[in-house]
This record gives sequence, structure tokens and C-alpha cells, in this order.
Amino acid sequence: MDNALRLQYLEAMGIDVWVPRASVQNEQQVSSDSATDNDDPKTQESATDNWDVLQAEVANCTKCALCATRTQTVFGSGNKQADWMLVGEAPGQHEDEQGLPFVGNARLLLTEMLRAIGLTREEVFITNILKCRPPNNRDPHADEVESCNDYLQRQQQLIKPKIILAVGRVAAQTLLKTDESLARLRGRVHAFNNTPVVVVYHPAYLLGSLPDKRKAWQDLTHAMQTIKNNEG
Repeated sequence: MDNALRLQYLEAMGIDVWVPRASVQNEQQVSSDSATDNDDPKTQESATDNWDVLQAEVANCTKCALCATRTQTVFGSGNKQADWMLVGEAPGQHEDEQGLPFVGNARLLLTEMLRAIGLTREEVFITNILKCRPPNNRDPHADEVESCNDYLQRQQQLIKPKIILAVGRVAAQTLLKTDESLARLRGRVHAFNNTPVVVVYHPAYLLGSLPDKRKAWQDLTHAMQTIKNNEG
């Protein structure tokens, strides 16, 4: 990414000086290289065998009424052996049309947020609590969350991420089974199936609330520190 663009994004978040985090990038490279090791539990062969079955199940799912109104399911995208797993709420209209999570302006901002900490979308895995779009982009219903829960659990078990980012209020409350506000959930380390969870603002929210971009940077650095602490 062009350094000027990175500086522009960080300035928008209220960060005056960008210091390259070479150590973080090196750690990510080591993780990427080790993924090809036959002794690594996240080998490409074992992940792909089960991944194809899971993806086919999601594509043909009829567990809840959303199957009748969707254009297509939105399984997720990115690295199937990622250290970072991002979980949003549910597909919107454009996601439903394209079959991809986080498209449009929210996608662009999310991409810049990742780049600011030395990551690309291809290095992480992005998915949602729901794999189908709720009508009019309403909040997910309890039965819909329950229907999709097994899919999310299996995705997490196949990927074995080092950290999960719960993106937005609904995703955070659903993953953590709580009704606490986003403000109370931020800044703490939670857990989902023994994987650390850090709660972050949804890019769509940040697009309409520029002052909170600085808080978004705090969330991201908190997630980076969480991984570092666990590796130490």
C-alpha cells in the first residue's frame, strides 16, 4: 500500500505519526511460512477436505426461513488458515447479491483498517454470524442465529485463528452471549471456544461517526497486543 494513503487513513483516525510495525509483519510471515509445514495442524489438505463439505452445506442450507428470501448465501472469504478471523453481523443487500462479506464503502474502510496494522484481506478470514441476508437488513432473530451457529463454530474450528475480531454490536453480543453494550465490551479480551475475542466498531458505523475512528485504532492495537501476549 502506498505510504501516503496509509498516513492519510491514520490521520483520519487521529493518529499523528505512523511507525512501521516490522516485528508484527515478520511474525505474520513466520506464521504464513509455517502453514505449509506438514506437522502444522492447519495443513492445507486437512482444511480443504472439510472446508468443501461445509461450504456446500451452507450453500444449500434450508434451516430457517431466510433461505426463501436470499439471493445466495455468504459463506465468507479470505485465508482458510488465517491467524485473524473477523466476524460481522449478517449480509446486507450488496453482500447478498455478490456472495461476499463486507462490500461497498464498508469494505474499503475495513481494508484500510487492516492495512494500517500490516494485514491484507487475503491474510484474514471474514465471515458473519448469519450466512443469509435478513429482510430489510434487520437484526438477526434468535432462531436464525441458532440455525447458523453450527456453521460458524465449524469455521472457527477449521481455521483455528489466534484471535477473533467481533465486528459491531450484534456480532459481539451474539458471539459472547451477552446484552452488554458495545462500549462496555470494547477494550477487554473475551473468548469464543477458547479463542481470544476483541470487539471492534463496525466499518459502516465508523463511516458515519468519524470521531470514533481513533477508538477503532485503539481496538486494533489492543488486538495486536493480545496476540503478542499470547505468543509470549
